[in-house]
Amino acid sequence: MSRAHHSSGAEPSQRMLRVAELIRHCMADLLTRGEIVDPVLEKHVVTVPKVGMSPDLKLATVFVMPLGGKDVEKVIEALDKHKKFLRGEVARKINLKFAPEIRFKVDDTFENSAKIDALLRSEKVRKDLERGDDEDEAGT
Repeated sequence: MSRAHHSSGAEPSQRMLRVAELIRHCMADLLTRGEIVDPVLEKHVVTVPKVGMSPDLKLATVFVMPLGGKDVEKVIEALDKHKKFLRGEVARKINLKFAPEIRFKVDDTFENSAKIDALLRSEKVRKDLERGDDEDEAGT
């Protein structure tokens, strides 16, 4: 199977998933231990819910979210400022042929989940669901 199949939105390979998880653990460990000397990062607890890898393993997209969702932009800027240090630490702690470039993005999974929950609880959706239940009962 060629590596090109990943660009079309196909599932990531086992190797991509394994390397992504190793990097996620490494990043979480670095942020938890406070190994990055930065006033912004010292004030925030930053979670690393997931990491995405490019098919060639040369780019790692680290999704982060400060606890409470506050100062997201400042946290991303601080992490970007220490990107070189973090890449070096990843290379040192994970045995890879090449250390991947690292980019940081905001993890909006929780925000999207909250929006979906709010939509499902909305009055209009509730009425549609109740109407659907009535139709199901009438049809049986």
